[in-house]
Amino acid sequence: MKDFFKYVFATVVGILVVGLLSFIMMMISLMSMTMQSTTKVPSKSVLVMKLSGQMTERSQDNPFASLMSGSTDEGISLSDALKAIDNAKDNDDVKGIYIEAGSLAGAAPAMIEELRSRLVEFKKSGKFILAYGDTYSQGTYYLSSVADSVVINPSGMIEWIGLGGTVLYYKDLLDKVGVKAEVFKVGTYKSAVEPYITNQMSDANREQITVYTSEIWKQMRENIAKSRKNLSADKLNALADSCIVLADAPDYLKAGMVDKLAYPDEVKQMIARYMEVDSPKDYNVISVKDMANASTDKVKDPSGDIVAVYYASGEIVEEEAPTSLFSGGESIVGKKVIKDLEKLADDENVKAVVLRVNSPGGSAYASEQIWHQLMTIKEKKPLVVSMGGYAASGGYYISCPADWIVAEPTTITGSIGIFGMFLNGNELLEKKLGLKSYSVTTNEYADFGASIMGVMLKDMTPNESAHLQSYINRGYELFTKRVADGRKKPQDYIKTIGEGRVWTGVHAKEIGLVDQLGGLDVAIEEAKKRAKLEKCSVMNYPAEENLFTKLMDTATNSDSYADARARELFGEYFEILTALKSVSSKNGVQASLPYVIKFNL
Repeated sequence: MKDFFKYVFATVVGILVVGLLSFIMMMISLMSMTMQSTTKVPSKSVLVMKLSGQMTERSQDNPFASLMSGSTDEGISLSDALKAIDNAKDNDDVKGIYIEAGSLAGAAPAMIEELRSRLVEFKKSGKFILAYGDTYSQGTYYLSSVADSVVINPSGMIEWIGLGGTVLYYKDLLDKVGVKAEVFKVGTYKSAVEPYITNQMSDANREQITVYTSEIWKQMRENIAKSRKNLSADKLNALADSCIVLADAPDYLKAGMVDKLAYPDEVKQMIARYMEVDSPKDYNVISVKDMANASTDKVKDPSGDIVAVYYASGEIVEEEAPTSLFSGGESIVGKKVIKDLEKLADDENVKAVVLRVNSPGGSAYASEQIWHQLMTIKEKKPLVVSMGGYAASGGYYISCPADWIVAEPTTITGSIGIFGMFLNGNELLEKKLGLKSYSVTTNEYADFGASIMGVMLKDMTPNESAHLQSYINRGYELFTKRVADGRKKPQDYIKTIGEGRVWTGVHAKEIGLVDQLGGLDVAIEEAKKRAKLEKCSVMNYPAEENLFTKLMDTATNSDSYADARARELFGEYFEILTALKSVSSKNGVQASLPYVIKFNL
């Protein structure tokens, strides 16, 4: 018996030791995967930009997901890419940029526009840009068109087909399960609720989609024409109509869309010639992540003065919810953002704040709370907004207090309007599931909003509906007043350009919702000017989590890996499934974009 316990004990100890060693090895592996180089860039280097995978505003490294999926190619972050290009431009050891084109998921038109503008600036340094792709998506071709030479595989494809915005409608699905959306809104163009109450696109919605997609398409064609002198904007439009996407690769060469057909090994030789070396073995490559972290500006300026760039990305919510399957990624958590902004307002070293907004909106209540905190900052120091891919509805709500607003020409903004949507599950519960509910109340509205699993248990009474619409109307009055005060324009004027209508950055500037067209760098320079700073440090907030925190957060979140796998499994349909999942979470008053905007970029 003693031997039995001895062997059992030895076995348990052995398992624990093996488990501990495995954990240590995994941690070492994860650290090696996430370590960022801060050493000197090797001489004769070329910056390699892989334009494939998911594109995000900031880096969202998930070491566990990378390890479990067996892949480290998680896409590219805009902030890393912009910084890498700037560093490469100023570094004598980097001779040029090699773009490896593919397809970028989640890339809003304005994100691509900002990256392209920075590549155009890079070319002014006299360094080369070479682009190659087996298949160019429309967005990556737009980016690659700035290159000195655009190369495609002899069997390659360019997905040049024109732009479209797709809206998915859920009403028939809700009808089948016995759920009805009770909707209250202000704004003819406020179409966020449209997919839940109708099965076809309204004329107003079709109008606004047509206007902004046409503007973005025009911007893309005109900019390509500037970079590729043999292509006019009209010819590019004709090529899209000719179904050039299904042409043979030599036809792209004949049309002037590319400069050369080559296989990957031949492209390496082309890079060597640009680098003025004998063979690919004679030059070094550096990734976007490493180039971004090779920066010398990590040391604070001796003055101690700081321009803070605060990133507000994702849907605006009141409180942080546990991540889950189809959770939808980043979010702007009202309570957390307010605490962060309080610190920036009170920090005497922070002389100006640039709020980087990339949001389709969300909770009207949380937007108002963030607005209030931004007004506190504005009283103490300059506040400038840089709009990313989206700064619409609630995203515009939190932008309007700024002293100055900068947007990309293709930023999706405006959508000034609010709505309330409540799911009525009376038919589902009673007729389909056989469930009945009865209420005993002391007052007329005591059971108002009674629900289970996110759906209401009874139909709204006329009085309840009237009170709700009045509540929504007051919310719209407050929203338009905030915008009117921030933009120093009459509230009646804001209402005429409001109505929930979506605008591009170009049109937003024309009607006074935006002050200047440009990227984050333009907003930072404006903040420096307003704070009267000649030298300062530019610091990003909130600070990225360190490796240990990321590992612990990921390890304690059982759904984190599932989310990563779901995004990989469902690809472009992930956002659509996220929208379906979030139907019940739309209960309450929202200041949000009309729909999931899906561009074929």
